[in-house]
Amino acid sequence: MNKTLLLLATLGFHSIRAQEIDFSASVGLEFRGFTQAPLIDNDSNRILVSGFIEPEAKWRSEDRKKRFSFVGFGRYDEQDSERTHLDVRELYWSFNSGDWTTLIGINKVFWGVTESVHLVDVINQTDLVEDFDQEAKLGQPMIHFSNQKEWGKLDFYVLPYFRERTFASTDGRFNFGLNVADDAIYESSDEENHVDLAFRYSHYFGDVDFGFHVFDGTNREPTLTPNKGFTELVANYSQMTQVGVDMQYTNEAWLWKFESIQRSTDVDNFFAAVAGFEYTLYQINDNVHDLGLLFEYQHDDRNELSAPTIADNDVFLAARYAFNDSQDTSILAGIVVDTENDTTFVNIEAERRIGDNLSAELRLRALTNVDESDTARAFANDDYVQLGLSWYF
Repeated sequence: MNKTLLLLATLGFHSIRAQEIDFSASVGLEFRGFTQAPLIDNDSNRILVSGFIEPEAKWRSEDRKKRFSFVGFGRYDEQDSERTHLDVRELYWSFNSGDWTTLIGINKVFWGVTESVHLVDVINQTDLVEDFDQEAKLGQPMIHFSNQKEWGKLDFYVLPYFRERTFASTDGRFNFGLNVADDAIYESSDEENHVDLAFRYSHYFGDVDFGFHVFDGTNREPTLTPNKGFTELVANYSQMTQVGVDMQYTNEAWLWKFESIQRSTDVDNFFAAVAGFEYTLYQINDNVHDLGLLFEYQHDDRNELSAPTIADNDVFLAARYAFNDSQDTSILAGIVVDTENDTTFVNIEAERRIGDNLSAELRLRALTNVDESDTARAFANDDYVQLGLSWYF
């Protein structure tokens, strides 16, 4: 972590009285049951147990011009030492000065509108030991300047430190058969201290929400190559320039979504896009429940020298059922099918709150018809069912 940013982010804490801070936390247990032995032979158990804790501390001044935020994360995994880890998701100080807001410290930034893949979400690094869906992100050190006008919002990011992607060890699941070495290779001589820059303009025009971004810096997606002795994999991080657009058009029950990027590296210059819709049937089943129907198509024309992707020529279909009850019960079920080789990813997620402080989540994920040449082949035997229990206080 960049020590200067951590120092600056905590300077404002001295002016905050402890009783003014809003403290909260969540702790949870997760039970994963795998349906098959791993594709790469190891001593992994079929049933794995892990636990996590996510403490939070929030403060805002009375004039609402100053904010302090801390969000931590820690996980213990009984089997995979790489999955047992700590991270600071947020630790920042922000303040308003005229038309500008400045944020200094560590934060998570999300860009994007689509459901199946987030092409434009480029600021934070993926915390891959959490799950192979790439939804979990590491905290990113940054200085963030933003300006909200009637004609749109401007965001400028200075990212002085790079976070390497986390990978499972060969003792756990979702691994590549070899451990990923601790020492990565960088195209930039500054390595993890390369200063990345990003800019985003966002606004709305009638029923259309629009975003445009430019990013120049270290590629968050590494390529993995074996070392000379074929005993470890080495992560290689190139430099890249990326421009991207995200749009969402709202028309009554319809949400039309689109994301696209053009990325340039020293080995490739490619275009990727995802487009689709979500249509919601409101107040069905005695005028209480909602059913959302989703469709998206994924395209990516990167070459074999770039970091691989499973979202290259795929179709995503899903349904989201919201019970709209006092327990916030919902179910999401979807599939992603590769139109070239029929590799299919199945995902089912159900969640429900129990009382005021407890929630339960049931998750099923499976890969079927996995082609030998598909990027997802390493995870072909990692189908699992997961029960998660979280307590909030």
